[in-house]
Order: sequence, then C-alpha cells, then structure tokens
Amino acid sequence: MSKPSFFTKEQETLIVNAIKEAEKNTSGEIRVHLEPTFEGDVMDRAIAVFNDLKMHETEARNGVLFYVATEAKQFVILGDDGINDVVPTNFWETTKDKVINQFKQGQFAQGLVDGIQEAGQQLKTYFKYQSNDTNELSDEISKG
Repeated sequence: MSKPSFFTKEQETLIVNAIKEAEKNTSGEIRVHLEPTFEGDVMDRAIAVFNDLKMHETEARNGVLFYVATEAKQFVILGDDGINDVVPTNFWETTKDKVINQFKQGQFAQGLVDGIQEAGQQLKTYFKYQSNDTNELSDEISKG
C-alpha cells in the first residue's frame, strides 16, 4: 500500500497551477519539492535537492526551489546564482513570510500558493518573461 500524499490531488493541482501562473510573469523557473524528513542541515538538503532536480542548469540560472520537509517541519526557499547575484540580500524575506504565516495556520497548500505567487511577482522585476521563453523545468511537485 502506498503512503498517502501530504496534499490532496486538488491541493497539488492548485500548487502546480500557481507555478504555471507565476511563470507567466517571469522567465524564472519555480519548483516545489516535498519529503517527510531529511538527515543533517536543512539548507544542505535543499541544495542537494536543487542539484538533483538539475535546477542549476537553466540558461539564466534563475531557478527557485520551495523545499518542504513535512514531518520535520522545515522549509527553505532557495534561488540559483543568477537570481542571488542581482537581487537584494533580503529578497526572499517577504515571500518566506507569506508562506510561513499560512503554514502556522495549518494552511500548507495555500502557503505554497501564496509564496509561489509572490516569487513570480518579485522575479519579474529581474527576469522578465520573454515571448520566446521555454519552460526549462517541470512544474510538477517532486517528492522524496
């Protein structure tokens, strides 16, 4: 018997649709990765997932990972070098706050949706959507 998903199919669809919508505003690429727990440091794990998903292979190095360890109750937003080289130091704070505020209320899917929407809005300043833009990374939620 397979383990139940953290999100319902409907919630997963909302999250994937939020990614697709956010990517209409920016050439940035957004991914969500869920897993119950991890070993070691949460940032190290998010970096490993980022690399496993080949998010560093986008042309503009503008991938963003929303990493969530559901049982460990850990969350990271990780942007690639192309983003981090041009944005202010506290660039992700507003996005992170939106996500965490919803998470604290037990609204995990809505937290990700809000964060993804905010990321799309924030990224469009630095990485405008181009008419010839291609979707370089899957919009589907990855799971570990």
